[in-house]
Amino acid sequence: MNDIIKKIEDAQLKENVGNFRVGDTVRVYAKIKEGTRERIQMFEGIVIKRQNGGARETFTVRKISNGVGVEKTWPLHSPVIEKVDVIRNGKVRRAKLNYLRDRVGKAAKVKEAIR
Repeated sequence: MNDIIKKIEDAQLKENVGNFRVGDTVRVYAKIKEGTRERIQMFEGIVIKRQNGGARETFTVRKISNGVGVEKTWPLHSPVIEKVDVIRNGKVRRAKLNYLRDRVGKAAKVKEAIR
C-alpha cells in the first residue's frame, strides 16, 4: 500500500520549487481567485520554518504588516504557488525560528549570509 501512495505523491511534485532555506527573505507569488478572474499576489517575508518532505512539504513565511505580525503557510508543491524568489539569504542556526514571534523592530532581523 505504501508504494502506491508514494507513486501518486511523486507524480504531484513540482520540478522547480526554488532553492530557499529557513532564515531567507523570500517573495512568494500566489494565485488568488476573485470570482471569474485570477491574479497573482506577492507575499514577502522571512521563512520561519519548513516542515515534512515530499509532496506534503510546507513552509511558513512571516512578515510585519502595519505593526502586526502576519504568517502564512503554503504547501511547497501547491499549484497555487507561481514561484518563490529569494531576496536575501539569512544566517541562522535553527531549523525553526519561532523566537522571531516575540521580537519587534531591529531585534526581529536576521543577519545576511554570504553564500
